[in-house]
Amino acid sequence: MKQMEKATAIVPARYASTRFPGKPLALIKGVPMIQHVCHQVSKASTVDRVIVATDDQRIFDVVKDFGGDVMMTRGDHPTGTDRLAEVAERIEADLIVNVQGDEPLINPKMIDQAVQPMLDNPKIKMGTLAGRIDEIDDFYSPNVVKVVKDSDNLALYFSRAPIPWPRDLSRDELAQSLDKVTLYRHIGLYVYRRDFLLAYPQMNKTPLEALENLEQLRALEAGVRLYVAETEYSCHGVDTPEDLERVSRLMSEENYR
Repeated sequence: MKQMEKATAIVPARYASTRFPGKPLALIKGVPMIQHVCHQVSKASTVDRVIVATDDQRIFDVVKDFGGDVMMTRGDHPTGTDRLAEVAERIEADLIVNVQGDEPLINPKMIDQAVQPMLDNPKIKMGTLAGRIDEIDDFYSPNVVKVVKDSDNLALYFSRAPIPWPRDLSRDELAQSLDKVTLYRHIGLYVYRRDFLLAYPQMNKTPLEALENLEQLRALEAGVRLYVAETEYSCHGVDTPEDLERVSRLMSEENYR
């Protein structure tokens, strides 16, 4: 692949949310959250187009109003990847980046870190990110997905369970050793080659995917190796109105100006 080529970022945005209905349109400092996300993503040097994918007319209209690129999708997609694939079918792009629509503080460098390995190596079909775990509670939490990878940065497995299991260390001992032991949390930003993304929804749901409720395991079980780039940056997702207040405070800090 030519180095000059870049990726298209697609930001899925749904209005319906059990914990926070209308989340993409929630205002942060007077600006809709989805606009903050698009603004941050557009700063990535490896991205030349940002598209919001939605099945809701309200979100569509807001994105149009602030001059964003937006496409309406079907409302019956079983997964976000299916929605992504619908948009990918309509565009010309070599690489597709899936950026969550509830990450208004996403650092553009995270996107570049995920995309660059796939620009460098055309054999990689799918890539993602991971960050080091520095809180012991995160390692044992089923809500924090862990990943182990090989020496080539290819994923060996993703799990909600604490992996790799520290057989000879108690929880307290491990907590004291986190600066010496390399443990990774998965960060849900994905990069796909377009042809692989279009084929992905046609792949059958796999047993491990169903058991862990982790869609990326479908690729692993099919024999596709995921490249896992390491990032030093953190995510600040918005799942609740309380998260929105926290993000608003963070946005006032110099790092996010």
